[in-house]
Amino acid sequence: MTIAIVTDSTSDLNAALCAQVGVTSVPLYVLFDGKMHKDGLEITPGDLFAGLKAGKKTPSTSQPSPAEFAAAYTEALKTADEVLSIHISGQMSGTVGSARLAAQEFGGKVTVLDSRSVTMGLGLRVLRAAELANQGLSVPQIVERLEALQKVADIRFTVDTLDFLRINGRIGGGQALLGSLLNIKPILVVKDGRVDSGGRVRGHKKAMSDIVDYVKKYAAQHGGARVAIMCTPGGEEFVKEVRAGLSGVSFEDMGDHQIGAVVATHAGPGTVGVTLEPLHA
Repeated sequence: MTIAIVTDSTSDLNAALCAQVGVTSVPLYVLFDGKMHKDGLEITPGDLFAGLKAGKKTPSTSQPSPAEFAAAYTEALKTADEVLSIHISGQMSGTVGSARLAAQEFGGKVTVLDSRSVTMGLGLRVLRAAELANQGLSVPQIVERLEALQKVADIRFTVDTLDFLRINGRIGGGQALLGSLLNIKPILVVKDGRVDSGGRVRGHKKAMSDIVDYVKKYAAQHGGARVAIMCTPGGEEFVKEVRAGLSGVSFEDMGDHQIGAVVATHAGPGTVGVTLEPLHA
């Protein structure tokens, strides 16, 4: 039985990597400057931040339609026996709901999994699924492994500006102003499928130290780790700092990844973080 893997653009797996591992990515949408843009195909975070700097209105995001997922499944099933479709947390987006509606048309050949994560938390789950499918595991076996991973995988990140959290209702205006004046950097995590607070520190250096220290503790606790580092535009130097801090730490390097326009809409420029998984599913 051959298994095709489908995901969505919030996995932040670029087109080249998706092609390399045989994954299909269905784009979400960014409504910006009066137009709907396909995430990763028609708009980048750089486009988004440049437009906002020029005075454009704050963007909004939307999920793919069931018809778009149905088209992806139809195409995948031309060469595969089954499809495993893995998506952004249902607590953050209606994407997984659209996928499940589409899956009903395929007589049990399509299984939809809520990753309960986002960006490279979802991305690493998708890459793991592709590996396990290539090893000959069945869809139920892969789902079992991924659900076990969900309980121990982790994301930890920080944002460079509080403005986008304020705009998207994550924090109040007074809290954002006070945080900016005091140079407070929130540490954010994904917990139970939602973005949650992991603490806060004062200043950029402490934020980077927090992320580095967390990776070290996680790797020690789990006997090693897979680590992906991700950022939005403006966070590239921060990625270098994280990598410098991890010098000498043994981990499986899953690379540096740009956070796409949909997630960047909520995180803002200069966001940097890490996604962590145990070495073995």
